[in-house]
Amino acid sequence: MLNKTIILCLGLLFLINCNTQKRTKTSTKVNTDENGTTKVINKDGEVIYFSEGENKFLKEYQMNVTFKGISEDSRCPKDINCVWEGVAVAQVEVMGTATRPMTLNLASIDNKGRNYSTSAEFNGYTISLIDVQPYPGAAEGTKALNGKYKIGITIKKAGENPTTK
Repeated sequence: MLNKTIILCLGLLFLINCNTQKRTKTSTKVNTDENGTTKVINKDGEVIYFSEGENKFLKEYQMNVTFKGISEDSRCPKDINCVWEGVAVAQVEVMGTATRPMTLNLASIDNKGRNYSTSAEFNGYTISLIDVQPYPGAAEGTKALNGKYKIGITIKKAGENPTTK
């Protein structure tokens, strides 16, 4: 009887230890470089930044990503009170090593009623828009920002919870 109790206690301790190892804490760091661009880095991975028109081959994901531009920017300008916060929609072209190119429209907010989504799935990965810079000003508006946009995206395995692995 004593042997069964000891084995049961050791088994429970082993299972509790396995469950504790699965939990991960997510820590987020926010860095600002000399250009004023904010970079958000979390424990799961780094945000990948693109300038307008920039193309990168991401070897770890086996895909080519191009930031084509901003198709819509209705965000409320700085120092103005607006009824609606607005949205920026980035056109991101992705192409896997064995797939055709596909253009994703990633929005700065999720609004299913207006067909805006911050994430899209491609080739087994979820690509999410994290950051759109610069923010429009009241004086210059969005027309002056054409060609100057930068976006930050994250790429994760599809179906993966961003806070746990």
